[in-house]
This record gives sequence, structure tokens and C-alpha cells, in this order.
Amino acid sequence: MPNDKNPRDHDFSSGQGLDEEYEEFDLEPPELSVDPTKVDPVDSRVVTDLLDQRNITSEEVDAEQLIDVGISYTRINRYEAATGALERAAQYAEDDRVAQEAWTNKGAAHAELEEYDLAIGAYEEAIKIDDDSEHAATAQTNLAYALWESGQHEQALDHAEQAVELDPRFPEAWYNRGFFLLERGLAEGAVEAFDNAMRLGMRSPEILDEKARALEELGEYEEAEEIAEEARDLRKEAEEDLVDQ
Repeated sequence: MPNDKNPRDHDFSSGQGLDEEYEEFDLEPPELSVDPTKVDPVDSRVVTDLLDQRNITSEEVDAEQLIDVGISYTRINRYEAATGALERAAQYAEDDRVAQEAWTNKGAAHAELEEYDLAIGAYEEAIKIDDDSEHAATAQTNLAYALWESGQHEQALDHAEQAVELDPRFPEAWYNRGFFLLERGLAEGAVEAFDNAMRLGMRSPEILDEKARALEELGEYEEAEEIAEEARDLRKEAEEDLVDQ
């Protein structure tokens, strides 16, 4: 996991990737090709409308490729378009694993738009499919953050705890748990959670800032300053890397 990732970013899956037979990348799968003179190719309604117009069956739709389309939209910040593609992927998926991945990514796209009620609904759909799968921990930790942003703080901590229980080696889950504990004044537990996240590879300025804040709450001012200094150094390194590019 890259060190410069904001630990509060929503987790998207990487998708399945396109087959080698594709010579060039296209944001729309072949069966959804459009005439660019008639529609905006990045219109968030294009995928949905085309599928409705054709009234095609699930056998005719590659749900995994639609997930790739949705994730590709998120990479260029076309989150509304992403939600449309990912909703259709979930609708046409015949495999529960694929449907769960689609719902989880749809929730993340809504969260990027700060549509937290819709994000919560999508994450809950994902968890409803299978609350103990490879995507369940991601759905739980993203759900925790969306609940927090919508003001449901107690429920947010509950879901952060569930994410950690599902996958104790998921650093973002530990980070969320630490953040929510710190916000509730439970600094000692927060430090432990941040340490777990860092042992699992998360070491960004953001998590260091939060750990420093927790240490200050515990009166550990010297260690807090050391951690804060490390966060400043990481930010400086990142800025220098950008200048050198």
C-alpha cells in the first residue's frame, strides 16, 4: 500500500482488468458502445439508459467488466458515471462475490460525492450479500466512515470494530477504529489501533498526525512531538518528489 495514501480515502477494489484481446482501453465495454455524436460519453446516465433501452438479460452483460468501467470512472473523478455502471454491475451479476464488489465500489463512489445516505445503503447491500467475505471488511470500514460523516457516530464505531474482527490484517480498518476511539476521548485505545495499522504498512502523515494527537491527550508530549515531526518530514518528502517529477 502506498505511504502517501490518505488513510481516510474510501477503498475501491482494483477490478478484474480487461482481457489481453483488447488493444486499447475504452471506458465503455463493447456491448455498450455509443455514438459520440448523439450522447456525452461521460454522461452518468449513458450506461443505465443503454441497458434499459436494450432490455438485455444478465447473460448478455459482463458484470465484472462493468465493475472495471465503474472503477475506471472513479480514477478520472467521474463518480456519478461510476455509480451508474456499478449499480448495473450489481443488478446483472450472477455471482454473489461480483455483486458484493459492485455494491462496495458503488458506495465508495457515492461517498466521494458526499452522498453518504446512498453510500450507506450501498455498503449495507454489500454486507447483506455475505457478511464474512473478502469484500465485507472493506464494506464495513467504508460504512463506518460514511456513518460518521452522516452524524451516526456510535454506529460508526460499531462497524469499525466489525471490520477489524473480519480482517485483523486490514490497516484501514485499524485506522478507522483508532480515529473513532480518539474522537470519543479514548486515546489509549486509539494509540493501540494506530500502532496496529502502522505495523500492517500504513505510515502516512495523516495517521502520524492522529497518533500524535492521541499521545498529546495522554500527556505523552515528547513522543507526540517526535511523531508530529515525522509526519512533517513525510509531507516534505512528498512535496519534493512532486517537484522532481
